[in-house]
Amino acid sequence: MNGNYTVLARKYRSQDFKSLIGQDVLVKTLTTAINTSRIAHAYIFTGIRGTGKTSTARILAKALNCLSSDGATAEPCGTCENCRAIAAGQHIDVMEIDAASHTGVDNMRDILDAAQYRPTNGRYKVYIIDEVHMLSTSAFNALLKTLEEPPAHVIFILATTEIRKVPVTILSRCQRFDLVRVPVDTLKQHFAWIAEQEQVELTDGANELLARAADGSVRDGLSLLDQAIAQTGGHVDETAVLDMLKRADRGVVVDFMKTVLSGDTAAALEKVDAIYNNGADLSMLLTDMMEWTHWATRMHPSIHAGDVVNLPYTTDQRDQIQDINSRITLNTLSRIWQVLVAAVPEMQATSNQKQCFDMLIVRCMHIADMPSIPELLKQQESANRVRDVKNIFADRMAAPVSEPVAQYLTITSALELANELQKSKEILLYSYYSGNIEITQFSDGEIKYFDRKGDADFAHKLSTWLMDKTGRTWKLVREMASAHVQTVSEQKQEELVADPLVASAMSLFENAEIVGVK
Repeated sequence: MNGNYTVLARKYRSQDFKSLIGQDVLVKTLTTAINTSRIAHAYIFTGIRGTGKTSTARILAKALNCLSSDGATAEPCGTCENCRAIAAGQHIDVMEIDAASHTGVDNMRDILDAAQYRPTNGRYKVYIIDEVHMLSTSAFNALLKTLEEPPAHVIFILATTEIRKVPVTILSRCQRFDLVRVPVDTLKQHFAWIAEQEQVELTDGANELLARAADGSVRDGLSLLDQAIAQTGGHVDETAVLDMLKRADRGVVVDFMKTVLSGDTAAALEKVDAIYNNGADLSMLLTDMMEWTHWATRMHPSIHAGDVVNLPYTTDQRDQIQDINSRITLNTLSRIWQVLVAAVPEMQATSNQKQCFDMLIVRCMHIADMPSIPELLKQQESANRVRDVKNIFADRMAAPVSEPVAQYLTITSALELANELQKSKEILLYSYYSGNIEITQFSDGEIKYFDRKGDADFAHKLSTWLMDKTGRTWKLVREMASAHVQTVSEQKQEELVADPLVASAMSLFENAEIVGVK
């Protein structure tokens, strides 16, 4: 270690397309474009921090100005004067501009004025504008015309982490490339290679933790690896990384969630105390609980989510999760997830995370006592039906004693019922009854029927209407199998076809058919 030490994120920064990890689609597109001389005048790179936006811009600038070939090359040498100057950020024709400190229209005018002059040492003048979304509206407007039709020797490369803040007028003038999060396996291979180059012992468990903590960012992961090496002196193991990240081991998290789902509140709170006293960050523990809930949901046998090869748990831990899943419902996991997500802003806002976390655990422990949404809907439906019946009886009790009995209907057949529904202008109920209901038995106060479409609310609607119109309770019995009885509409249609006048009218038109009876 000396005063000239270079951090790993800078020391192992990608210098060519081959060393740009995790961006295969981007690399293939750019190399093909360079090899076929289809070089655009403006590019925009977007993605989360640390995925290689600025590095890609520098590599592209090298490819355009490398002196190892007569033209642009997809394999810059890295050793010529231009390549070395670009890598060091000192090339006179490749200008890296920080939009955060050059936000104004005057800064943009200076850049555009200089762009009119031909390059000094390279083939192209390359303007790399980092965090371009921070430019002011007037600066964007000043850039528009030049960005659309720049001089032949000028290439613009824009980079941003907030693509939604870039005006559409700018985006439409650029070729856009989205840099994806680097997969965990790719990061692990990269970190293992760097550890070998640095002669550092990096265990597989520690490598896994670092790669997942990086969250797809190469720079974040290398910064964590740098910190771990400095902390351990060259022997980076899982314990050291867990201590550095203030995270509980995944085995601890699996065991903790098992206790939470067991219903033993006292035991769960004791484990929280133990984890907290060991120095774990409760915010990270909350994140780990959300991760566990997500993967437990993916593994639950009721949804068959498919491939879980990326599951960040050992075989023994997976078996424990499957055992837990055999005893809990998917509904319970979903409720726990909602409680955990709601707790994230609470944990960020509270001044005492331990108190907040204790209360969170209590909520999770009792979440299973809550009824599910289907159960709540069913209860509400039952309550509505009871209320309807009570209202009808209340109306009958409140009616004047002198109210004539003659106002109640007497219905003795399925056809009479259809006619009365039609007279009462119950259009929807009449249409469904006459078209879909097979009446197998119609007696005084009781109807046995088969419903071809299986409307769960039909019996409730019809019984309510019958009570209102006849003044008595009717028993509706639904058959589970069809007796192949005609519906009212089919009976009417058959009678209509048998009518001589209708038959005579039908004969006048070839292929005529009766499509409805009203």
